Amino acid sequence: MEEKVLMSGSEIDRALTRIAHQILERNRGSKNIALIGIRTGGVPLAERLQHKIREIEGVKVPLGILDISLYRDDWSLASSQPEVRSTEIPFPVDNLVIVLVDDVIFTGRTVRAALDALVDFGRPKKVELAVLVDRGHRELPIEPTYCGLTVTTLPNEHVTVRLKEISGVDQVVLERR
Repeated sequence: MEEKVLMSGSEIDRALTRIAHQILERNRGSKNIALIGIRTGGVPLAERLQHKIREIEGVKVPLGILDISLYRDDWSLASSQPEVRSTEIPFPVDNLVIVLVDDVIFTGRTVRAALDALVDFGRPKKVELAVLVDRGHRELPIEPTYCGLTVTTLPNEHVTVRLKEISGVDQVVLERR
């Protein structure tokens, strides 16, 4: 398997700083904003965005974690029993601007599942999507509001986001299989 590094740790950090500023600019500050990371890769990115927004605005925006295992339309293809992990949204989502955070957007199916899961918690004022990498090949009409890197990929390529919190290193790689 051949790998090409698309983003280094410093490039990931710079992209997240830009996304944090864009979130604040688009929403005229941090009031009524909450971040929700989609398990697994979206959670550390949401935590980092929360930290960056706090550095910029001096405000700690609410942070939640969303597990979409039971909402996926393909879980039965992966295994007979989905691995369900906890969802932790310790605040009411009603009337908030919810920024869903994920590492990579590909087909759009993960985001669709996240939207289905999110509405079980209430009715947000608006839902925005922040991703570190957009690799194209959408199967659903879903586009990110904020994106760190857009990369054109081939069907035999895979984008992997490695984060310190999960794998000990920060980098985005393109793998050819």
